[in-house]
Amino acid sequence: MQRIRLRYTKRGRLRFTSHRDFQRAFERALRRAEVPMAYSAGFTPHPKVSYANAAPTGTGSEAEYLEIALTEACDPDKLRELLDESLPAGLDVVEAVEARTSGLADRLTASVWELRLDGVEPADAERAVAAFKAADTVEVQRRTKNGMRTFDARPAVASIEALDGLAARDARADRPTDQPCAILRLVVRHVTPAVRPDDVLSGLRAVADLAPPVPAAVTRLAQGLFDEETGTVTDPLAPDREAVTAAPSVTQGATGPATATAATPEGPA
Repeated sequence: MQRIRLRYTKRGRLRFTSHRDFQRAFERALRRAEVPMAYSAGFTPHPKVSYANAAPTGTGSEAEYLEIALTEACDPDKLRELLDESLPAGLDVVEAVEARTSGLADRLTASVWELRLDGVEPADAERAVAAFKAADTVEVQRRTKNGMRTFDARPAVASIEALDGLAARDARADRPTDQPCAILRLVVRHVTPAVRPDDVLSGLRAVADLAPPVPAAVTRLAQGLFDEETGTVTDPLAPDREAVTAAPSVTQGATGPATATAATPEGPA
């Protein structure tokens, strides 16, 4: 049995796709691409797909991961192309690598997030970020099925910075340019309870009364293992990619040897 790990994106309007909707779309893509999937046993067999730390509904992402199990050896690049063609635009499979190491989920310990705050002056965002960093605790509330829950969001935030959204290199052309705009870049550890980007916004409101006039546009830029020394988030597929390079697979599919595409971008600290 061969295992393939994939990195995919949620872009544009597809950011509003729920995880369950993506699962259904992905399973349809598997059938459409005629991928030789391995299935679970039992009365209701289902394809062996393992999803890892999906982004919340409403957020975009450049770094979502999953793993599939195959009954036949396939070339990862060819498989990536087939799946990408079978998924709607915005749900893009951008990398595929043969799994040569264990514990993909264990290598997803932090995420790099970008929050675009239209209508917020960069100077106001900088003051709020400074107040957030200076705080020992930042208590926020979240509504759960058991009622309101209060927790400290500060320890999960490894780094946070404010940028001028209009001057940023990746400022989007479809955003108004006659209004102020701030961009927040943050590295958030995956802890329990999970701290989400909207929790950080709630914390900024609590410590500095920062309240964007419109909902923030949130995108996950990367996720992976957090390096405490450098403060960066490393590429979780790098160990598999390096293992494939060091020891190519003996069993190859008809389409040729496995190769890898560009690495996941590392996040700033």
